[in-house]
Amino acid sequence: MQSIYPVLRYPDAHAAIDRLRSAFDLTLHELHEGPDGVVRHAQLGYRGGLVMLGTGPAPTVRPADDDYRLYVAVDDVDRHHERARAAGAEIVRPPFDTDYGSREYVARDPAGLVWSFGTYRP
Repeated sequence: MQSIYPVLRYPDAHAAIDRLRSAFDLTLHELHEGPDGVVRHAQLGYRGGLVMLGTGPAPTVRPADDDYRLYVAVDDVDRHHERARAAGAEIVRPPFDTDYGSREYVARDPAGLVWSFGTYRP
């Protein structure tokens, strides 16, 4: 069972949810809006893992391309990368093989956060 849950904030959480779902194949598990329609809390998942998100300010500093904020283990990196690219995700680094046996790629989300996807499972 997962014990650590990243929490992300996006100026337009509805748009971020749509982009994360289409580009990174995440599924919506929960969505809670305030009376004003603003996302107060949402949960997006991928194969048993969850991230939580809501409406809030964008990061004040754009992370460097190699400053990963999230890592997601996927079975087929090339297929996942192609989906993300086709959905318009900003690809920071296309698929590559690591010296520790993982195949990975790196993308930036709508708020500028850097996500890494790979076959390595800690």
